[in-house]
Amino acid sequence: MTGMGSPKSASATGVTAAGLLRQLGVISATALVVSNMIGTGIFTTTGFLAGDLGDASLILIIWVVGAACALAGAFCYSELGINFPSSGGEYVYLTRAYGPTWGFMTGWVSFFAGFSAPIAAAALAFADYVGYFFPASKQQNALLAFGSGAFQIKLGGAQVTACGLIALFTVINFFGIQRVARLQNVLTATKVVVLVAFVILGLTSGAGDWGHFSQPAERTSTSPIAAQFAISLFFIYFAYSGWNAATYVAEELRHPARTLPAALAIGTVLVAVLYVALNVTFIYAAPLERMKGEIAIGSLAAQYLFGPGGAGIFSALMALSLVSTVNAMVTIGPRVYYAMAQNGAFLRPAAKVSPRWRTPVFAIACQGVVAMLITATPFPDLLLYIGFTLNFFAVASVASLFLFRRRSGWRKLPVVSFAWPLVPVMFIVVGVWMTIFGMTLKPLVSLAAVITIGTGALVYHFHLREKAPRH
Repeated sequence: MTGMGSPKSASATGVTAAGLLRQLGVISATALVVSNMIGTGIFTTTGFLAGDLGDASLILIIWVVGAACALAGAFCYSELGINFPSSGGEYVYLTRAYGPTWGFMTGWVSFFAGFSAPIAAAALAFADYVGYFFPASKQQNALLAFGSGAFQIKLGGAQVTACGLIALFTVINFFGIQRVARLQNVLTATKVVVLVAFVILGLTSGAGDWGHFSQPAERTSTSPIAAQFAISLFFIYFAYSGWNAATYVAEELRHPARTLPAALAIGTVLVAVLYVALNVTFIYAAPLERMKGEIAIGSLAAQYLFGPGGAGIFSALMALSLVSTVNAMVTIGPRVYYAMAQNGAFLRPAAKVSPRWRTPVFAIACQGVVAMLITATPFPDLLLYIGFTLNFFAVASVASLFLFRRRSGWRKLPVVSFAWPLVPVMFIVVGVWMTIFGMTLKPLVSLAAVITIGTGALVYHFHLREKAPRH
């Protein structure tokens, strides 16, 4: 097996000079997972699903399928994480499994599609919810638009609002992870309370109608249901994508062998239950036909359930919930670039940690700038692009278990060993199915993802391969 060594880990009790500190326990790590998962996807995608699938039962089924895949992925990543308890996630796993080119490609993709693009998407969703009060902030009210389709660029109030939010949390993250973790815990608790209250109040006292579950909508997609289900899974994959969040800060977890699996499993299960409950509430609130294409689906549902006054309150609270998502991803992403830069596979300044704040300031700043630029991208295509690229490398990471499990001394998790290889095979088969239909039915978005991945391989091969340390 060829590959670079994993990034140097801090000891359990201390750190080397200007290194990362092991400060995060199960609660903080789980909060990071929950905050990274609950965000843009659940707040925006059901409106697209209503048009693509046109059936309430299919919408609920696709969220359950997504939950099963996310949990399978979380179990597999837990096994990878306890064997490689270093910051970097897929970058560490793929480097060890397939070599440094693969490691760099996943880090490269993480920079663009794994974090910068989702940060942009969450910030744009925040702008749409703020648009309930200030219509100029809605994406549909962009002042300028250039191009068309997947290559359209929009500029307006949504982009200004989104960029302001990204800049704010980029700067906040400069000043130490403990401070950020405390803020994240508060934001996560607020987010969960808001969504649970929305479900309970909506189903018990909201002006909804259970008859909506038997009222189909006219589909906006001409693809057969089986093919469209696979494409729509990219939206679901994006919504659940934070299940691997804690792996990116593994080097900052206390007792990672215990903390990491617990955080991934608990966080994923909590979010899956909440997602299904929220979708039941959305459908109970409004007919599918009215939901089609709606981005701020929470605001729409709140308006139907509670009237204009209640809708205003919940729109504000859901916008605040999206703030938590932005902060979580702004925190996690730079740890990947930090890990890459330590091995000579990213810009060298990204490996530097502030002696005072113990944070990778340069990496955080680079991510913030790119995320602000991406806010000009069309929202649905942005979500599909993110889902396509993340799915590719998640499948590759889970597949690496078949290589690693042949090694002596490899620590196996019982939940992954149960009916081996059922858990990883299920995840891989669904991922491959999504990729095939994605390339067939969404060629331009798929092409953009392939170009991103391929460019990463070329950059590493021609510019960084000789600079990377050899072991």
